[in-house]
Amino acid sequence: MKTRITEMLGIEKPIIQAAMGWIARSQLSSAFSNAGGMGIIETSSGELDAIRAEILKMRDLTDKPFGVNVAQAFVRDPDIIQFVIDQGIRFVTTSAGNPRKYTGQLKEAGLTVFHVVPSLKAALGAIDAGVDGLIVEGGEGGGFKNPRDVASMVLIPQVCEAVDVPVVAAGGIMDGKTMAAAFALGAEGVLMGTRILSSAESPVHQNWKTAIVEADATDTVFLNRDGPGPALRALRTDRTSRIESEGVENIFGEFAGTQEVYFGGDLEAGIALTGQVAGRIRAVRPVADILNETMAEYEAAVARLSALAG
Repeated sequence: MKTRITEMLGIEKPIIQAAMGWIARSQLSSAFSNAGGMGIIETSSGELDAIRAEILKMRDLTDKPFGVNVAQAFVRDPDIIQFVIDQGIRFVTTSAGNPRKYTGQLKEAGLTVFHVVPSLKAALGAIDAGVDGLIVEGGEGGGFKNPRDVASMVLIPQVCEAVDVPVVAAGGIMDGKTMAAAFALGAEGVLMGTRILSSAESPVHQNWKTAIVEADATDTVFLNRDGPGPALRALRTDRTSRIESEGVENIFGEFAGTQEVYFGGDLEAGIALTGQVAGRIRAVRPVADILNETMAEYEAAVARLSALAG
């Protein structure tokens, strides 16, 4: 398949991996790149020494393209952009902040920049800032969200109708059917988060993967809509159900037990960021199988629609 996404990024499949904090590191991201997609290394953990080591590992584990995400709300090092440039990275996704802050510096260094947006207004602002492309994320996706969330089915065509840059659809994407739907809405690539979070190569504890496989589409919660701090979508647990009903003074305080959740398997120790698409995931699969099956199912979906059109 050739789209502006594949040609711009030099990848075989127009599928990008979500930049999940502490999770999107070399073990997972190299598997994604080797499968023909665009693996992404996170920086939201703030552990830049570890990230530098992970980027070196990536170059040992894959000769395929990969990128780095800069989640602006979590940046601790003011020199993070120079850090990314110094690592020889060619593709960056920016998120959780104003695209004007870093886009100019990244573009001056010759990098390709896509910004993650949750609304048409944010998309137009990113275009004005000079980004090369957009990742348009519907409210059904996991992670930190716009408190005024818009579903992918509405948001993706709204943005695609208003911009000329290539759009990557995110939120609710997990297979070829949803990829075909996103392309029908105007996207030229897709991003997968929860599906890859639950993959065989994902470093998170099996308890989290099992919870995703066993979840229904209603088994996530949208938290902190009224702030302070960001809203987010997470797996429904006793803890997150309590936060949903009672609120919390500081949502960031709920992430003190992140390591116990992610890698210790105690899902009540904090918040397990998870998208609604968990309700459609039924098995832990290798990343390569997920991407290959997505492409095959996409082609089958397009052929079926073409046949219906006569």
